[in-house]
Amino acid sequence: MDYAQELIEKFKKKTAKVAVLGMGYVGLPFSTVFAQAGFAVTGIDPVEQKMEMLNRGESYILDVPSLVVRQLVADGKLRGTTDYAILKEIDAVAICVPTPLRHTGDPDLSFIISAAEGIAPYVHPGMVVVLESSTYPGTTRELVLPALTEKSGLKIGEELFLAFSPERVDPGREDWTTKNTPKVIGGMTEKCTEVSTAWYSMALDTVVPVSSTEVAEMAKLLENTFRMINIGFVNELTLMCDRLGVDVWEVIDAAATKPFGFMRFNPGPGLGGHCIPIDPMYLSWKMRSLNYTARFIELASEINTNMPRFVIGRVQDGLNEHAKPMKGSKVVVLGVAYKPDIDDLRESPAIDVIRLLQAKGALVSYHDPYIPRVQEDEWQIESVTDLMLAVEEADCVVIITNHKVYDYAAILNSAKLIIDTRNALGKLGVKSPKVIKL
Repeated sequence: MDYAQELIEKFKKKTAKVAVLGMGYVGLPFSTVFAQAGFAVTGIDPVEQKMEMLNRGESYILDVPSLVVRQLVADGKLRGTTDYAILKEIDAVAICVPTPLRHTGDPDLSFIISAAEGIAPYVHPGMVVVLESSTYPGTTRELVLPALTEKSGLKIGEELFLAFSPERVDPGREDWTTKNTPKVIGGMTEKCTEVSTAWYSMALDTVVPVSSTEVAEMAKLLENTFRMINIGFVNELTLMCDRLGVDVWEVIDAAATKPFGFMRFNPGPGLGGHCIPIDPMYLSWKMRSLNYTARFIELASEINTNMPRFVIGRVQDGLNEHAKPMKGSKVVVLGVAYKPDIDDLRESPAIDVIRLLQAKGALVSYHDPYIPRVQEDEWQIESVTDLMLAVEEADCVVIITNHKVYDYAAILNSAKLIIDTRNALGKLGVKSPKVIKL
């Protein structure tokens, strides 16, 4: 039997049953796009609460409206479960699990390993598996392939098809979504690429096949390492401009007028998100195992990692100018999401800033319209309910995330001192003695 052709025909007729492992910021949007395209999609996630919400037609991610989820669930196109046994009847599986870093800075591949081991007992001829999780080159071949084939004995590229396709999710965007963002995909064999491309082409606007899983894995790391290194450079430029007494934001605005040979990157209080702070470190870790030092990555990481401490220095200097010590001063942090207008806290530099301020004795509170509570292990803090009251009472306001919903003119009017790490105040803060930029 030609399992590849049989699968391709199922995809064309949209009779193939799809499963998505990991129903978070990548998995839920991915599931809804394929369900909207006409496939029957089952989401698998170990968090029962999320799967219960999904089956009630409720979304737990801002980018996916509950109205969309509710309709897909009602139409029988989308459901959730915690039970891997459903994979016995599934034709196509996407692995969208997280790939964080350990506290030591090494990759934490436990979620990928767990997902592969969860699939293994139910893998069968005529199944395609695509890994979406960001990782180092070689992961699909070295970890996922053996887990799926060693016990099953299935022949890759003939009975079982395996590929890697890096997720390209940017939470909060409306112009580029899961559906219309071009999708790179590389298979373990040519047939694997052909089958997985046939699947993805049924729901996504543009699919870009490449020659191998390693090329697809490396492409993802290139995308985010490019951004991480350039952000590191512009953060170092900020440190230089501070020494020179020059406004870094004015410098960047001036340089950005050049219509060629320049791409704008903005400085900030540190890196955040699910990709940029993490993906380059996967590559750096892999290269160390090959006795090679990824020097640009290591240097950019050092600069970016130390930006929260630079922010603390700004706060300390600002309070000093107002004849106030850091210890005992009331400091309000505005925004803790890693980027504006979303509820995503992953790797947010706001956490480092808050904890560093607390370590120096500041009385810290925060406000974020999208994140009511922040918790890490035993440590937690809740958003203040009355923003303007907190601003008025604070000795210092630190803008970490420039949410659009904030009335910056009112905040400037009420605050005694503002440390603006995102140039959120723009022209309002240029000549104000209350404002200290990054």
